[in-house]
Amino acid sequence: MSRKTYIFDAAAMTVRKFTKSVWTMVWSVLRVLLVSMSLFIVLYLVISLVISTDTEKRLRRENRAYEKMFATVPQQQELLSNSIEILSWKDGKIYEEVFHTQAPDVDPVGSLEFLFGADTIPDSKIVTYTSRKADALLQTAGEVNASFEKIYRTLAGEDFVMPPMSIPVRDVSYPQIGASTGERLNPFYKTEVAHRGLDIIVPQGSAVYAPADGTVEDVARSSKGDGNTLVLRHSGGYSTRYLHLGEINVSKGQRVRRGAKIATVGMSGNAYAPHLHYEVLLDGEFRDPVGYLFGSVAPEEYPNFLYMSINTRQSMD
Repeated sequence: MSRKTYIFDAAAMTVRKFTKSVWTMVWSVLRVLLVSMSLFIVLYLVISLVISTDTEKRLRRENRAYEKMFATVPQQQELLSNSIEILSWKDGKIYEEVFHTQAPDVDPVGSLEFLFGADTIPDSKIVTYTSRKADALLQTAGEVNASFEKIYRTLAGEDFVMPPMSIPVRDVSYPQIGASTGERLNPFYKTEVAHRGLDIIVPQGSAVYAPADGTVEDVARSSKGDGNTLVLRHSGGYSTRYLHLGEINVSKGQRVRRGAKIATVGMSGNAYAPHLHYEVLLDGEFRDPVGYLFGSVAPEEYPNFLYMSINTRQSMD
């Protein structure tokens, strides 16, 4: 049974039944909704600000840890930069002390930065220079083509003998190339003496391989001078010599094939550090071994081999 409500009308001095209008009912509903939403928002804020989930707690801990780490990053970066500068300086000093020259760049002959400083040259001069350069290149191309034809004719000749063209050690890059033939500073006497071969700086115990087919002409073991040495005789009047070896794996008179292991790198005799001293002779005359390496070196790296062999002033023996 529904409950009825009455109100007293003082003006008319009567009692009448109270009835709610539509707008009154709508306002009541809205007021309830507003109060409910307000309570929900307050409750959500309280839960969000006061009560944290496990994920939020973990993220807050990580943020605090990152804040502490970030404060030390600039100091660590500065310390690392200073350490790199010091190491670079020490590396340059060591290289200068050992080889009496500057440490090589990443690619000592591959930089073209000097070409980018010509932005003030008039276009007309650039065109003229380019035209002359193109003509010179065409002439050079013709000369190269003629040289190739000469090479092909030589290779096709019946009396042609392939010289020893393989590098006697493997996995060598140009920073490991030392002094080649010519007057070089001796590391022990600190005076320039004739250097008759190429120094290849590789770890002690590295394998030494025959650069071509040949016969072992001589084997000598000594703790002085050239140290343990090996001589291979090849076809066409060529012979190769290997100085300051560690172990020698062949004997005199033995026939060896190209690529066969013949010895290991050492520092026997008067050697400044472990390395292979490699010599190439033609009819008893010493040749620059670098000229016999391009058969097993990438074309883009061979100029760097040549650069290092020429500019390294001090030998390793």
